[in-house]
Amino acid sequence: MSATKRVYLDHAATTPVRPEVMDAMLPIFQEHFGNPSSFYHRGQEAKRLLEDARQRIATCIQAQAHEIYFTSCGTESDNWAIKGVARALEKKGRHIITSKIEHHAVLHSCEALAAQGYEITYLDVDADGRVDPQAVRQAIRPDTILVSIMMANNEIGTIQPIAEIGAICQEHKVTFHSDAVQAAGAIPIDVSTLPVDLLSFSGHKLYAPKGVGALYIRRGTRIATFMDGGAQERNRRGGTENVPYIVGFAKAFELAMAEMAENTKHLSALRDDLIEKVLKAVPHTRLNGHLTERLPNNVNFSFEFIEGESILIMLDHFGFECSSGSACTSGSLDPSHVLLAIGLPHEKAHGSLRVTFGKSSEAEDIDRLVESLVKIVSRLRDISPLYEAYLKEKQG
Repeated sequence: MSATKRVYLDHAATTPVRPEVMDAMLPIFQEHFGNPSSFYHRGQEAKRLLEDARQRIATCIQAQAHEIYFTSCGTESDNWAIKGVARALEKKGRHIITSKIEHHAVLHSCEALAAQGYEITYLDVDADGRVDPQAVRQAIRPDTILVSIMMANNEIGTIQPIAEIGAICQEHKVTFHSDAVQAAGAIPIDVSTLPVDLLSFSGHKLYAPKGVGALYIRRGTRIATFMDGGAQERNRRGGTENVPYIVGFAKAFELAMAEMAENTKHLSALRDDLIEKVLKAVPHTRLNGHLTERLPNNVNFSFEFIEGESILIMLDHFGFECSSGSACTSGSLDPSHVLLAIGLPHEKAHGSLRVTFGKSSEAEDIDRLVESLVKIVSRLRDISPLYEAYLKEKQG
């Protein structure tokens, strides 16, 4: 009996390092390993590679090189953006606006600031997970110092109206941050026209290694130093730069931008095919997130009467590696805060499945995934007290 084919469908959680990225990184580990803060030749060569990578990433989003600051991950970038602006502008005000569906790196940063006396407004979203720009306008006060709304949601894939929100922030002279971790490389980002002051990025969502990220800080944005200990990153983020990973990040970002049109066509076709087939084959199933304003690789379903964790375990047996939501909260037994925010009751939020495609995803895997889901959902509903109660109520 042949082994079950393994199909990885959790690219929103992380991605493998591309061979081209690995090839760009390898020489730096042994040949160009110098500290970029050192003045001798090997250090200056590392400095040159670092600044070249900075320029290349800046070019990907039409920024200036001096507006790109390297971090260890998207979570650090979010923390720096929110806490750094809060510290820099605390004399102006202590009111921050965000949404209820942000990544926990944003939500927990806001909670930490709330414990220090800041006031946080958490905006509702509609049933598709979209923030109403007018709700942002109405929430802004004279003491509002920051708005943080993600560019695209990591769980349900909904893309936010960032341009409209940014314009409102610009009108009111409020600093605007957006978590672009999931959006980078998937949708165009042009800060020369997009009214945003800060953007967070993470390498491992783009086929670069884990452990590298970036924060775009528009020139003139007031933000405090995040990490003390050195003069690196123009005195704003201490710590020796991770040159090989940064170079890999730049290579991955460039490849993503060059291949965006091709990838969007491929991934959105897989996405739409899966949505159509699952909704047709599995009753009592809901698609979460906006139907069209969503990332090309993201599908999120809620299956009534059953638990998402059970679906994942059984899918793994069938060879499919998926998730029930954010990888950062996969150990929690609580339902997704994103699904609760779009109006799902607890019992439906518990039965969620996120499928996120990537470069290795193939059309031939869709039918086998749908067949597996039909079997799994049917089996789980057969032993579900909730489904049994539903059938009895339906029968009168």
